[in-house]
Parts: sequence; structure tokens; C-alpha cells
Amino acid sequence: MAEIGRVCVVGAGPGGLALARSFMAHGIPFDIYERHGNVGGLWDQSNKGSPVYDSAHFISSKTQSHYHDFPMPDHYPDYPSNKQILNYMHLFADAYGLRDHIHFNTGVEKTELQDDGSWAVTLSTGETKNYASLVCATGTNWHPAMPSYPGTYTGEMRHAQGYRSMDEFKGKRVLVIGAGNSGCDIACDAAQAADKAFISMRRGYHFIPKHLFGVPADVIAGTGPALPMWLEQAVFGVMLRVLNGDLTRLGLQKPDHKIFETHPILNTQLLHFLGHGDISAKPDLERFDGKVVHFKDGTSEEIDLILCATGYTWKVPYVDPALFTWKSGRPDLYMNLFSREHPSLYSLGMMETNGGAYKLFDQMADLVSQVICTRAAGGKRANEVNKLIARDKPDLTGGIKFVGSDRHATYVEIATYRKQMKRIRQKFGWPDLTEGCFDTLKIATPKTRAAA
Repeated sequence: MAEIGRVCVVGAGPGGLALARSFMAHGIPFDIYERHGNVGGLWDQSNKGSPVYDSAHFISSKTQSHYHDFPMPDHYPDYPSNKQILNYMHLFADAYGLRDHIHFNTGVEKTELQDDGSWAVTLSTGETKNYASLVCATGTNWHPAMPSYPGTYTGEMRHAQGYRSMDEFKGKRVLVIGAGNSGCDIACDAAQAADKAFISMRRGYHFIPKHLFGVPADVIAGTGPALPMWLEQAVFGVMLRVLNGDLTRLGLQKPDHKIFETHPILNTQLLHFLGHGDISAKPDLERFDGKVVHFKDGTSEEIDLILCATGYTWKVPYVDPALFTWKSGRPDLYMNLFSREHPSLYSLGMMETNGGAYKLFDQMADLVSQVICTRAAGGKRANEVNKLIARDKPDLTGGIKFVGSDRHATYVEIATYRKQMKRIRQKFGWPDLTEGCFDTLKIATPKTRAAA
């Protein structure tokens, strides 16, 4: 087999760690560069720009989002806290000796694609190193997207990225803009700590309980019978109406879409606080007038602090944007992994899906590894891989008509994504991951870290 060129991986978060173990298994030489001093990516609150707040928990349960052959500790709850997730990633890195491949406190400042397809990588140390391939594993939640409204607001207004503790709400009238999972969590903090709390939503949403019949909701979705999407939407739609009732009674807007047509909101705690009057729901903003916020329903409120949980702009600041094809502000990559135009450019983590993405990361990393090895070997098989990546346009929506927002432009339905990965493996004869396939990489069991 031809020699495999060294790969540059940017980021030692969840995706970067999955890549490290996969590259080790396939014998691919690589270096990981991490600007922070430890592994964990955004889950490390001390990592500059991390959006993780004190009350943040996983929205997928521990059995649905863990590394292959490395389950989360038994004592972890169904939905681990941010500190437990970070601790788990430390344990994972230690168990496989991944830190030996990571250059900490070293950022990638710039990358330049060379005529031969290799990369000149300029580091924060001032060095420039050459690599055969580049994998972007820095994730998406680093560059806040702020909304704009007519008028001038004279109170404090900032993005939720910098929010940490409900203590920030004490003695204030607080408005949270945005109803993603983070926005709903932060609104619940405000409901408990602020003098008065409000949440503004552009549309109505379906709120999925984290537990159904005492079992994590994603476990039921992942282990239950496979239903046609139209039937699954109907069944879960009826179930939510029975469990939650008519949400307009709480001041929320009626959803303008079917369940699963937006990123799922796993939060019924917000419904609890709305039902107890600890927070009030508002529609979208119309304009500002000093500290007075006017809403589109004609109401207004004086607000001291506005937190914008309005998402993030997807950027890869160390790569020339012209090297990506963009779709509504998202890189349009084959399987969210492979550049169709530049065979030496890869990504892992630039995706959104309706399930536990972290459990996919090992399979995604393995696909990247298989492609790198196949391309290094050359010949007919490499040409077939290149043609597939350049030309294949699979529908990964699973038949769901996602709402027409930027967030959902490259959104994938998780079961459909898994099926497509299986088709690719079968086409090229690449085996799927099996139980124990990484066992030979494990070093002596690391000392148990302090319980998180």
C-alpha cells in the first residue's frame, strides 16, 4: 500500500478525539492542533468562547451519545451535566493515549491549499508545516449571530454565548430571545432568578419531554419500531398533545409546522415555569425604544437585560471561504464530511441532526479514514470514491419538510444518514465498526478522575 500522507486535524473537541482514535486504528499519521490547553472543545468552560453555561446538560441521553466501545460511567444520570461530559472526554483521551498526538495551546492561524493538493498550515507559534490533508473539527458554536431590530435599546443586550450563571439575572427584568434548547434552558434560569422573565419566540414549537414513560425520549426513538416518517409524526404529534395539551394557553404560539420539522426542543421545564407564571412568553420583537421593548402582538415591556440565544454563524476562519461551497451560510459537504471540489479537505462536526450526533462521530471518522486510505492507495477504487463524493447528491432529510431557515439548510435526519453511511460501506466493501474493534489501542486503564 502506498504511503499515507500526514493529516492535520484542527480541534481536540468531540470530533477531533474521534478522528484521533480512528486514525490510530487505520495507521494514518496525523497531528491535532488545539488552541486551548486541554481536550473537550466547547464543553470546557475555561476554553475561550465556550457557550456552555452552568446549568447546561446533554439533550441526548448517555446511552445515545457516547464513543464506540466506551460507554459513559454507570453513575452518570440519563442526561449528564456539562462537567460530566467534559470529564468523560478526559477519560476517553486518557484511555487511548490520544493526548500524545495533540499539540495543546497551539492554534491554526491560516491554511493554504497548494497546487499539488497538500496544505501549508501556519500555526500560532509562527511555524508553517506541510500536510497531505486537512480536517476541520472545530465545530460550529463559536461565532455568535446577533439579531437586529429597529430603534435603539439602552439596556444591556448580549449574546448568550457569554452567559454562565443565573446569578447574572438577579434584580433584573430579563428577556431571552430564541427558543432553541439553550434559549429554553437559559429562560428557565431567568424564571428562577430574575425579578421578571420573558422569552421571545419567532414561531411556535413542539416541546418534547426528556423522558417518556420513565425512559429517555431518544432511547424510545432509537430502539422502538421503525415507522414511516408520516406515521411517526402523527404518533408523536398525538402523544405531545396528550402530554402537553394546548400550548397556546401558556401564551405560546401554535406551531406552524409538524413535529420533527425543526430541531427538536427537549424541554418541558419551560412549560412548568410558564404554567406557574414565573416567565411569560412573547412573540418576535418589533422595535426598541430606550429600555422598552415592543413586541409584534402590540404589547411592550421594560427590560434591563436581553440575552440573545439566536444561534451561531458557521465559520472556518483558518480556511479560505472560497474553498467551500456554501448553502445558506453552511458549508455544503458530501455527507457533511467531504469537500466535493478539493479531495484533501475534510470536516467532522459541521452538521446538525435530530439525534445524538456524538454517537455518529466514530462512524463518520471511520468513513474519513477509509477515504484517506483508499485515496492513498490510488487506482480504480480511488477514482470510484472521488466520483461518488463529487457527484452523489443523496436526500438526507428522510422525507421531512424542514422549515426554511438557515439552520435547516444542510440538516440531516439521523436514521437516513445512518442508512446512507451503510450504503457507502457496502459499495466499497468497508466494514462497519464492531464490538471491541478499538480494544488493541487501549493503554493501561487511566486513574479514575475525580467524580464529576
